[in-house]
Amino acid sequence: MYQIKVSDKYSFNITADNDGVKANGEEVILDTINLNENTSSVLYKNKSYNIELVSLNKEEKIATLKVNGNIYNLSIKDQFDQLLKQLGMDSLVATKILQIKAPMPGLVLNVLVEEGAEIKKGDNLLVLEAMKMENMIKSPTDGIIKKITITQGDKVEKNELLISFA
Repeated sequence: MYQIKVSDKYSFNITADNDGVKANGEEVILDTINLNENTSSVLYKNKSYNIELVSLNKEEKIATLKVNGNIYNLSIKDQFDQLLKQLGMDSLVATKILQIKAPMPGLVLNVLVEEGAEIKKGDNLLVLEAMKMENMIKSPTDGIIKKITITQGDKVEKNELLISFA
């Protein structure tokens, strides 16, 4: 069984077996034609839907779909995620990232955070210029900046340590 939350508004329990697919216990009958790798045309209850997979993050089990031009964010939990939550172990699954390393050689144009600052996942950390392009390095996790090993104007090599988290 899968639990799927759609845009934090709707929740569905999906089961699939030899008898078919059920959503919240009700059988779902779909007529699907795959148009390409990420796009399908679906007929459901005599209505047509064009569905495009915009993005998929398998690690975090989240997806973004465009259905007839409307964007929907999905979070997916399988039976193992549900079991870990029941046992109170769901917070242990998250991998803790302790360091940011340079993804490529380049020049540090700007450091946007300070040591001791509390940051959230997705916050901007620094700007790295590589091959005449500016690349914004964002935080992959929530945390506190423990140490910044670079300053503005530093040249860095690939995999060089830039920032450590506490």
